[in-house]
Amino acid sequence: MEKPHPVTLALKVLLIALICFLTLYPMLAVLGTSLSSQPEIAANNGFVLIPMKPTLEAYQTIFSGGVVTSALVRSLLITVIGTLASLAVTVGMAYGLTRRDLVGGRFFLTAALFTMLFSAGIIPNFLMIKQLGLLNNYAALILPVLLSAFNLIVIRSFFQSLPQELLEAARLDGLGDFGILVKVVLPLSKAVLAVIGLFYAVGYWNAFFNAMLYLNSDQWPLPMILRQYALLGQPLADSTNTSEITAPTQAIQMAVVVISLVPIAAAFPFLQRYFTKGVLTGAVKG
Repeated sequence: MEKPHPVTLALKVLLIALICFLTLYPMLAVLGTSLSSQPEIAANNGFVLIPMKPTLEAYQTIFSGGVVTSALVRSLLITVIGTLASLAVTVGMAYGLTRRDLVGGRFFLTAALFTMLFSAGIIPNFLMIKQLGLLNNYAALILPVLLSAFNLIVIRSFFQSLPQELLEAARLDGLGDFGILVKVVLPLSKAVLAVIGLFYAVGYWNAFFNAMLYLNSDQWPLPMILRQYALLGQPLADSTNTSEITAPTQAIQMAVVVISLVPIAAAFPFLQRYFTKGVLTGAVKG
């Protein structure tokens, strides 16, 4: 390979540094503001990149009330249960659709692909949820989005790329379809399952629209609290005595943003090594 010209190398370094700056600056500003006092926020026109005297007053104010803590627990439960349920349904359907002898397999695949092009709309979905008795029920945040057609196609394409001789050998050893899926297919599919699981988890974690439609305000997960307080500027319906709040409002808003980012940001490094392999495996085949 030809050695890059020094000017070209310098431009690449400059471009990467600029991208890193544009990516990290908003995150550092949010974190720094959440750790700042009112005089420091006012002196820096509302955003503090590096606080001179960091304080945890905003986080203490949030967790002392209980609204954000309860919403955080709800979001974690919805995300974990929803992700596991979606993975189970997607993997089961994807594996079934790889079988050529499946009765009605083409129909089920076409029906799944149809949902990528057309959706029922807000009002029919709301009426369906109401008829099923799922209003004010957390299942309304999981069941309507339990299966993603795109994720189904990716996992199905990966399963089809596995050596069929290996599956036939497992069948000759006495394993049934379920045994082959659990003992042969799934151990070979860690990369694609990690990626699809991350897709599902991010979707469940960030979902607020269905919560706004189907849940009461005392059942809202964290994204709705973030929307109401940080975006719309509405006060938290908290039991905290507002006269005892010493943290500035903008610092509390930024602290809510940080709390909403931490769980997904903490999970991503553990799945990053699977990300490229998992996505490309399905994309190249499909």
